[in-house]
Amino acid sequence: MSTHLRYVTGDATNPPGTGPRIIAHVCNDIGAWGRGFVTALSRRGKEPEVAYRGWYRDRDRSGFALGAVQLVPVHHALWVANMIGQHGIRRAGGQPPIRYEALEEALGRVAIYALHLKASVHMPRIGASLAGGDWQRIEPLIIDRLCGRGINVTVYDLP
Repeated sequence: MSTHLRYVTGDATNPPGTGPRIIAHVCNDIGAWGRGFVTALSRRGKEPEVAYRGWYRDRDRSGFALGAVQLVPVHHALWVANMIGQHGIRRAGGQPPIRYEALEEALGRVAIYALHLKASVHMPRIGASLAGGDWQRIEPLIIDRLCGRGINVTVYDLP
């Protein structure tokens, strides 16, 4: 299948187009929401934050765990994928919060949603900011799990 990963300057919280679109981003596994990309998401609408907090609150029954994904509808043809890909919010034992295996698993789950919805996927440089990840390790996961399945992915860098 065709690989289509493109980089643009813009706002990942407001992907252009009219077709089905998923905004994918990395969340932590401790229920914290309030720094980084999620603050920009919350300015656009409360649905992803409210859903994430409820998912965490019910974590014993909800499947909330590293590698899990919560797909949240935000309006017609636009969803947010809350991907649990980081353990905690701080470096511990010399290791950053990002968990590459969990991110890879979560991206595979996003691919299933995207294929079902016939959606493109939009994201900032997931896992490479507050999560402390290395984009050179993250980009191949996106190419393999999403682009390798024929899903168009756009990565946004702020101006």
